[in-house]
Amino acid sequence: MEFFDFGTIFFLIAAVVIFFQLRNVLGRRTGNERPPFDPYTAGRSSAKKEQSTNGENVVSLPRRKGAGEPDQTYVEIDNVAKPGTDLNKGMRAIRDADSSFGPQSFVEGAKMAYEMIVMAFADGDRRTLKNLLSREVYEGFVAAIDEREKRNEKIESSFVGIDDMTIIAAEMKGSEAHVTLRIVSELISATRDSAGEVIDGDPETVAEVKDVWTFARDTRSRDPNWKLVATEAED
Repeated sequence: MEFFDFGTIFFLIAAVVIFFQLRNVLGRRTGNERPPFDPYTAGRSSAKKEQSTNGENVVSLPRRKGAGEPDQTYVEIDNVAKPGTDLNKGMRAIRDADSSFGPQSFVEGAKMAYEMIVMAFADGDRRTLKNLLSREVYEGFVAAIDEREKRNEKIESSFVGIDDMTIIAAEMKGSEAHVTLRIVSELISATRDSAGEVIDGDPETVAEVKDVWTFARDTRSRDPNWKLVATEAED
């Protein structure tokens, strides 16, 4: 029978000890290890918005515009008004002063405001009008309501809908943004006197109404609401 000498046994024990120490330090593969860090791909993946296991979101960073790509800040405006036109320049100026401004969302809000103002005027609802009109326009509307009430006249009005609402002008006046709209709507409206007789309009006919309204807001104000500052009827 052959026996190992003392030196052989010593090196064998040393090899076993080193093996276990390396295993404890490096660990074993379980299939759940994270991939090695890659500085070139990490930037792209971390800039994306991902949902973690606890339901929280990682905020994505805005992607820098590459050469030849359109400026996303003005894409919506350019789709509404041709670049280089006064209308486009005006809306861009408003967007620069108010990052929340967008022509589509503005028109949607103006549609709701238009219906509220028209119906509030017909109903003599001064409180609603005060929140939606500038002081000068409010005073004009209230004066018309006062005269109507003095004559004991009443307006019966039904809002049918808006056929078209288009931004036709936009500009900054100091810190104040102004946007003008051409509005084509349909209303059923009739004015009755104190005896209930129709003296204006028709309670059974849908009439087409064309208006040009201008809304404005101070971009320095925390109040995000726009107010009607000018009205005129379009022939």
